[in-house]
Amino acid sequence: MERIIKTIGVLTSGGDAPGMNAAIRAVTRTARYHDINVIGIMRGYLGLIENEFVKFTSSSVSNTIQRGGTILKTARCDAFLTPEGRKKAYENMLAAGIDALVVIGGNGSLTGAQLFAREYDIPIIGLPGTIDNDLYGTDCTIGYDSALNTIVECVDKIRDTANSHDRIFFIEVMGRDAGFLAQNSAIASGAEAAIIPEGHHPGGRYRRRPARRLYREGQAQEQEQRHRPCVRSPEKRRRRGHVLRRTHKERIPPV
Repeated sequence: MERIIKTIGVLTSGGDAPGMNAAIRAVTRTARYHDINVIGIMRGYLGLIENEFVKFTSSSVSNTIQRGGTILKTARCDAFLTPEGRKKAYENMLAAGIDALVVIGGNGSLTGAQLFAREYDIPIIGLPGTIDNDLYGTDCTIGYDSALNTIVECVDKIRDTANSHDRIFFIEVMGRDAGFLAQNSAIASGAEAAIIPEGHHPGGRYRRRPARRLYREGQAQEQEQRHRPCVRSPEKRRRRGHVLRRTHKERIPPV
């Protein structure tokens, strides 16, 4: 028997990503074109559990395509991880007359959607909305390209300070367990090297140095004298802890 879908719900979950509003707009206007009702679910799966539903029309998504973040808001929801939470979400869906869901989010959001669909036989479409680009089945996730360009813009500005002080800067970007942002932003910005989760640096593993050191009262004055700012030779200025900074003459192997 063919399932007839008259009303769909759309939600954004997890971390926000550029382009989520454009995705919400596309889903809403396409659905309305095909005479399908759209209900916006506020704050992701939390709104599904707490009945935060808003009826959407084409005018509801006007003037949103250029805005960042998500007009539907987003939130983490531990309750959805439990069978009781998913059961309540399903009951709220039935009460609101929602026949199917469109979930816009990253790895965790789509994993939850997959589990929800299996448990209650709900038609769910997942749109990959994450700057990490760590989802299978798409070349670029929603938000990845914008995040990549933002990193390059920031690095261009940071480089001015690095050049002014003759120093090398380490830039940490997002991406969790995927190195797409780190590697491709390093290539695009002309970085000397990229350290990514998928690979190992030829020099071996990096050790973490403690963020701060604590001294006894008797050592406080001695340490204050030792760490007082002073003019150091170029060799000493390049050495800090176990990390040896490189000058432009000592090139780090390229990416």
